[in-house]
Amino acid sequence: MRNTVFSSLRIGIAVTVIIVLAISAIGYSQTRRAITVGESKGLPFSDGMLVGNTLYIAGQEGTDTNNKLVAGGVGPETQQALENIQKVVKAAGFELKDVVAVTVYLADIHEFGDMNKVYRSVMPDPKPTRATVQVAALVNNARIEISAIAVKGK
Repeated sequence: MRNTVFSSLRIGIAVTVIIVLAISAIGYSQTRRAITVGESKGLPFSDGMLVGNTLYIAGQEGTDTNNKLVAGGVGPETQQALENIQKVVKAAGFELKDVVAVTVYLADIHEFGDMNKVYRSVMPDPKPTRATVQVAALVNNARIEISAIAVKGK
């Protein structure tokens, strides 16, 4: 009889755990919301995608409101790309300090110092994690493209 009681208890606990996990999965399903800043650029992606409390920001180049690269090379392009990221961040209800990870794509790794000088002056402390890589080419013959991930605290 004792084995029967323990078997029933184990089955009851297992069923309860399964029910709790199923309810939790339903409760934690993440809604997705596309973030678009300004007019659509006619490209098949969103400027940002908000999933739960995490914002994924598409690569931003140093383009102005007319989708033209700003003049002056990697420094001004970096400044504008970071401003474009900030527009997406604000449109999603986040702040620049919520950015936790950044990926920088440079057309020429020798421009790292110029990019880094601007980046350091714009990004708040503590600085997010960052990866910087040189790529073969960027759209629009840009010198830089920057993508980011932001997480909003609860």
